[in-house]
Amino acid sequence: MKDVTLVIMAAGIGSRFGKGIKQLTPVGPHGEIIMDYSIYDAMQAGFNKVVFVIRKDLKEEFDRVIGSRIKQVIKVEYAYQELSNIPEAYQSQFKERTKPWGTGQAILCCKDLIHEPFLVINADDYYGQNAFKEAYQYLTQEHSSNKEDIAMVSFILKNTLSDNGGVTRGLCHVDQNHYLTDIVETHNIEKGDGYAFVRNDDHEDKIDWNSFVSMNMWAFQPTIFKILNQEFDQFLKNVPVTDLKQEFLLPTIVGDLLKNDRATVKVLSSPDNWFGVTYQEDKQIVIDSIKELVENHTYPKHLY
Repeated sequence: MKDVTLVIMAAGIGSRFGKGIKQLTPVGPHGEIIMDYSIYDAMQAGFNKVVFVIRKDLKEEFDRVIGSRIKQVIKVEYAYQELSNIPEAYQSQFKERTKPWGTGQAILCCKDLIHEPFLVINADDYYGQNAFKEAYQYLTQEHSSNKEDIAMVSFILKNTLSDNGGVTRGLCHVDQNHYLTDIVETHNIEKGDGYAFVRNDDHEDKIDWNSFVSMNMWAFQPTIFKILNQEFDQFLKNVPVTDLKQEFLLPTIVGDLLKNDRATVKVLSSPDNWFGVTYQEDKQIVIDSIKELVENHTYPKHLY
């Protein structure tokens, strides 16, 4: 069996969720968290290693809530996403910054731990079993190309919106052969009556809510680390010293690679519904959804 790794990005501060670490919020019948279900689905699909990307100050809590359990059934490693994880030449330049640099930096933190194909997901998103099966099948196939080989599992925008506030999504343009042609990171997308929208001053910019979107479920080859190193250095060169919030984001990175004809991105799709904990009010929706999945035998009452 080919080695394939699951990377779970869990270093986000989760400010919109309020008090507590949202990635570690119990949602299952026996205190399971969303990551438990993602790891279970990944193992069922064939993945044999998990890398948690966290902040160092979360390590003890992660071990208590999930790490010590999961390492009994699958190989587990930790990568630490910290402000200091940038080239030394830029550290003094951005000493006033207080948050990590985004999802691109999160993956770059794994470069010494991963030498095999890997899948990236968010810690606080539920993707469904079919998404992991699609990703594993793609990652274990042979691909011949002179460009960087990437895949993305897409979802339908209307199935990824929150009733409790705006969300950030990568809006995707896909050609007839199911390859990505462009992706635009779009912030504060809200749910309307039969449509989605972004509020700009006193008007709404409508978005087709049947659009394909990225939920940060990316399938990469380990060659991506060399590219990320180069892109991150270039990114930092162009960030103004006074800009303390700009982020190095996967959708933007992939979009730039596409525009420069340096990558191909196969768009995979899953029929499963996505759900996640963005806001505190989302928690009960997730609990009810997991309960239904257990009751219809999609998951056993005890995962491990």
